[in-house]
Amino acid sequence: MSELSIVGMLCRTAERIPAAEGTEALVAELAEQRDAPGRLIGSASPVRSVAWDVDIADSRGCLLEAGGQVDDALVAGRFPVLIAADCTVSLTTLPAVVRHVPDATILWLDAHADFHSPATTVSGYLGGMCLAGACGVWDPGFGLPEVPPADVVMCGVRDIEAGENVLLETKGVVQVARPGLLADALDGRRVFVHLDLDVLDPSILPAAFPAPGGLSDGGLRTLLGEVAAACDVIGCEVTGFSAPELAELVAAIVDPVLPPG
Repeated sequence: MSELSIVGMLCRTAERIPAAEGTEALVAELAEQRDAPGRLIGSASPVRSVAWDVDIADSRGCLLEAGGQVDDALVAGRFPVLIAADCTVSLTTLPAVVRHVPDATILWLDAHADFHSPATTVSGYLGGMCLAGACGVWDPGFGLPEVPPADVVMCGVRDIEAGENVLLETKGVVQVARPGLLADALDGRRVFVHLDLDVLDPSILPAAFPAPGGLSDGGLRTLLGEVAAACDVIGCEVTGFSAPELAELVAAIVDPVLPPG
């Protein structure tokens, strides 16, 4: 059994809706349910909508801290559980994973692929470019290891723009269309779970960029249980939680991928 390292990032990366209260609530709920310490890093800043290069410059310290928290946990043999408002933390967290576990598979559970580059993005939103940056499709400027795109397995992704689609196909990212097939696709692998809660249907949980047709809460919990039974989960990150009143529900959803308490 691995000791949990539960950390919430309050410092802003690229989020465009307030989510610090959700992060705080989820860290507290997981810590209480698992009788484990939970820590909060930084302080919340006003949300804003700016170009990706402005966000990456302004949030550099926060992003490096997020990656450092995952790095520290893995060095110490702990199970990292990182909570953050925005998927942008993946720019540094996922490279930290593959530095320590080169054969790791990244399970990307998200309504969005986040696989734009500066050349393909229409919105200029940094969070929509983070997985591609972690995979070396474009250079975020952190000098970190690149995640091999073929070691990324996506499920629940249903809002993909044309520019992303081309990159996903040419880079070899694996897409599993049916959740029931995911456990077999991951069988026997060492897996780090990226869970953006907008993979849930927006009728269940509010999202910054809602995409209808998502999973139910019970369906996601079942899916995570099947993944945990089929492979060796080495850590997880949870993003996009802005509804503190639903912290107990989300903690129950996440529970199956955490080490036994």
